Amino acid sequence: MRVWNRVRVLGPVILLFALTQAPVWATARPRHPAGLPWTANGASNGSVPWNIVVLLTLLTLIPALLLSMTPFVRLLVIFHFLRQSLGMQSTPSNQTLIGLSLILTYFLMQPIGERIYATSVVPLRKGSVDAVEAVERASPPMRDFMLKYARQKDLALFVDLAKEPRPSRPADLSMRVVVPAYMLSELKAGFQIGAVLFLPFLVIDLVVAAITTSIGMLQLPPVVISTPLKVLLFVMVDGWNLVVGSLMKSFA
Repeated sequence: MRVWNRVRVLGPVILLFALTQAPVWATARPRHPAGLPWTANGASNGSVPWNIVVLLTLLTLIPALLLSMTPFVRLLVIFHFLRQSLGMQSTPSNQTLIGLSLILTYFLMQPIGERIYATSVVPLRKGSVDAVEAVERASPPMRDFMLKYARQKDLALFVDLAKEPRPSRPADLSMRVVVPAYMLSELKAGFQIGAVLFLPFLVIDLVVAAITTSIGMLQLPPVVISTPLKVLLFVMVDGWNLVVGSLMKSFA
């Protein structure tokens, strides 16, 4: 719930983008002289209101899709682990971490977005396909991306839960199976990387706690001394560059 509440701050931006793209829904469908989607006297036959309903429904699902079908989850989990390991509760702020995760997600997903635009959005704008077929054309690039990082164990779990026959190749898996398996795999990867980030800072905490306890400095909590040391170490090794660079390479 905390992650979901933080993602809700992206709603106005996504809504603004979707509204700027709204004319696509009106121009994508082919016009007929005396038939659908308009009658001969110019009256609507009801398809445009349904398009608006579908568009508004998709807008409510965009935050969930952003969380479940992109690297956003892994990046945000790792950045929160990093902040906790440094001993800082609110620096960087949640908005900063969400913004950084969003920008890095855009950086990673741009090639996938270009493929979807060429195979789905362009035909939709030309009117050669309808909205349903455009969504079907957009599925293979996203499926290929998620299958690249989804673990076989997670895929097998959801294949069994869905009671679907085992496919001959991964590309035959349905999105119903691929999406939750990908999200579980991303959570596992995020926790693994976060645990590795914790180790060097945990050593510093243990050393500082042992020294302060041995010299009898009980009136000063060890975390007060270890936090500046951890921040200093992180800055000296150019930690942000190392962390972000390693994360980007993990998706290569």
